Amino acid sequence: EVQVKESGGGSVQAGGSLRLSCTASGFTFDDSDMGWYRQAPGNECELVSSISSDGITYYVDSVKGRFTISQDNAKNTVYLQMNSLKPEETAVYYCAADEADPIPLVRCKSKALDAWGQGTLVTVSS
Repeated sequence: EVQVKESGGGSVQAGGSLRLSCTASGFTFDDSDMGWYRQAPGNECELVSSISSDGITYYVDSVKGRFTISQDNAKNTVYLQMNSLKPEETAVYYCAADEADPIPLVRCKSKALDAWGQGTLVTVSS
């Protein structure tokens, strides 16, 4: 069974940093693209960053230069390092996996993707 699980959310002041982790099971990164999505209350789901099976990365414009996605194949884990966080980035962050390349823009928790995590809350206070 293809599964992913996030960890690392929490509360931080504006300008602070957090690192999210997403541990995968039931598949390897050779087979899937990985994406980090987020959704704030009242907002649409947003693809924040992704990494393809061959290591190509994507960032939404608003996080370029501040967020970094990486993966550790030995640990089957993808990371999202988030620096200089802003209050408007308060949201539930989801990790997702899919065979499609690039990983598509979909609603959070959409059944169109192979796997979603349960989400981890990131709260950025001003």
